Amino acid sequence: MKLTIFLRENNLMELSFNRTNNEIDHLIDELTGMVGVHHPEIIREMIISALKAGQENDYLADLKLMRTTMKEMRYTNKIFGPYRERKKVTIFGSARTTPEDPIYKKCRDFAKLLADRGYMVITGGGGGIMQAGNEGAGEENSFAVNIRLPFEQETNPVMKESKHSITYKYFFNRKVAFLKESDAVALFPGGFGTLDEAMETLTLVQTGKNPPIPLIFIDGDDGGYWDNVFNFMKDTLLTKGLISGQDFSLFTITRDPVEAADHIDQFYRNFHSIRFHGKTLIVRLNKPLKEECLKILEEEFSEIIEPGSHLQLSGPLPVEKDEPALMNLPRLTFVFDRRSHGLLKAFIRRLNSF
Repeated sequence: MKLTIFLRENNLMELSFNRTNNEIDHLIDELTGMVGVHHPEIIREMIISALKAGQENDYLADLKLMRTTMKEMRYTNKIFGPYRERKKVTIFGSARTTPEDPIYKKCRDFAKLLADRGYMVITGGGGGIMQAGNEGAGEENSFAVNIRLPFEQETNPVMKESKHSITYKYFFNRKVAFLKESDAVALFPGGFGTLDEAMETLTLVQTGKNPPIPLIFIDGDDGGYWDNVFNFMKDTLLTKGLISGQDFSLFTITRDPVEAADHIDQFYRNFHSIRFHGKTLIVRLNKPLKEECLKILEEEFSEIIEPGSHLQLSGPLPVEKDEPALMNLPRLTFVFDRRSHGLLKAFIRRLNSF
């Protein structure tokens, strides 16, 4: 109501996402037709959003934030788009780790293993663990997702001249890129930033806002970092009822880079990806499951299946027609309870065992 009064008092047209804008809708259609765009209805809503923001907000800093966010996300999609078919692993860790530190070599070896197995690596583009990851994978198999900071964060020599390098103004855009483009996340020891990235990734997977992916904490040979984090989770968070036991299925701790790479391979042994259609969870598979395997899964994981629903083998659903490259994959569908994401990861590991 207040917005309507504001618009009328300032002789501004009240815009709608519905097609009730008359001449404005025709002008937008003409513009998108002139330049040529994919999915013109989506682009139309983006243009309407920009126009509404310009009407509603005269605070320049807010408009600059919206403008820069869109520019950064557009460029992110441009850089990653050609490599959408290749699986990628994001590596987090301290910018302060020196090349002489054993954990630096461990990260470099891990990244080389990944590249040898066909994965690409995403790092924060700085020094320390980030540089080790880019060194191990090589520039051609790496991305650098950097951030503009007054200290510590120049793009490392491996990625400095790379076409796979992006520097962000805003942390939140950078974080979106890390996870949106990633099929697995590996975390080496680090400071506040690494712990933030670990907890954010855990939170997004725990709440289902990020699809289930391998999340691996890779420790030094002394186990003196992630083991301590695990003990805090167990002795404090779990004891006080702040997390549940199933949340420990969300991640894996190892000191062995080969075991870490094997864990990622195993996660995608048969599992391909998921998608929701309403309340139905669609699990895309690399190969079909036998009926007897379905019965075992339903018996062992009945608590994640909503009452009245059953595991069913399926072909592609009509809603998936926007992903033509995946149409040939077999599917497993059921109504997921939308709460037990730790058990969902255990479910995926079990279906990979058949």
